[in-house]
Amino acid sequence: MFRLPELSYGYDALEPFIDTKTMEIHYNGHHGTYVKNLNGAIEKFTNLQDKLLIDLLRNLNEIPEEIRTIVRNNGGGHYNHTFWWSQLKRDVAINLNGELFNDIVNQFGDFQTFKDEFKKVALGRFGSGWAWAIYENGNIVIYSTPNQDTPVMEGKLPFLGLDVWEHAYYLKYQNRRNEYIDNFWNVVNWNEVEERYLTVKSGKQPLII
Repeated sequence: MFRLPELSYGYDALEPFIDTKTMEIHYNGHHGTYVKNLNGAIEKFTNLQDKLLIDLLRNLNEIPEEIRTIVRNNGGGHYNHTFWWSQLKRDVAINLNGELFNDIVNQFGDFQTFKDEFKKVALGRFGSGWAWAIYENGNIVIYSTPNQDTPVMEGKLPFLGLDVWEHAYYLKYQNRRNEYIDNFWNVVNWNEVEERYLTVKSGKQPLII
């Protein structure tokens, strides 16, 4: 069965960019509910209980139809949020000598253009969903998914993600998603993201769960 992962920092650690109250509600309320619903769905399917979440999400067509949508939505939410919490930390600069930065500059021209493209995709997601940077066919690709869908459902290799559901930012930013996205860059743990990038560039999926 699945469990809510422990945070490696306090609810207030990302202030002022992500506020304490949002962190409490987002982590305990939203993520906690995804875990509870996912476990409830697979409770009577003992053959699913020992599987890695990524294997469930990669093989949704093999999930019994009666719980497939629940696993998709709540399993996706569990994966996405576990991915999300572990990539957040204040005041971590990207390694200007690292492979990720060099690949970004080689492909996008400069780091700012990469961030601008990411923001454009994040703003373009109508309603709830996520913006992602993935590694695909030798390139960094920026795209988005609706609701709690996750790139791993499509066999893609994500290394950076941004939650653009309103519950992730509304208490502080209300309808100002653009401001939330701009402030996101202040809480990216680039050490974690770089490690993920090197993993996906080697053709492997980071073992988030």
